[in-house]
Amino acid sequence: MSRIAWSFVADAALVVVFAVVGRASHHETVDLPGLASTAWPFLAGLAIGWLVTLAWRAPTRPWRTGLGVWAVTLVAGMLLRAAVGQGTALPFVIVAAAFLLVALVGWRLIATVVGRRRARGAPADSIHSPE
Repeated sequence: MSRIAWSFVADAALVVVFAVVGRASHHETVDLPGLASTAWPFLAGLAIGWLVTLAWRAPTRPWRTGLGVWAVTLVAGMLLRAAVGQGTALPFVIVAAAFLLVALVGWRLIATVVGRRRARGAPADSIHSPE
């Protein structure tokens, strides 16, 4: 699978994790219908985010791609939730913003650091470089 495909799958998986954690933390069933109901607005927002930011051009860039994908995923997801009568209370928006920011930008930051270490010849799991 290409870097582009892996990146999109990683983003989608993290959005699903967000939905699972959210449902579980509110003691809601984590079955397929419930999960789909919670996740679809954000998965649709993610797809829109990929299109708007042209994410496939630099799928692992944390700032250029990650921040844009995060912002569009969050805003579109909330607008879609509101459009179908799902909740968009301020605490939920804040938690969603924080979780999705850490997830969608965070994995890209980790990938960037690991990639740079490998390019320099340092082991990916080393904490300090021998400089």
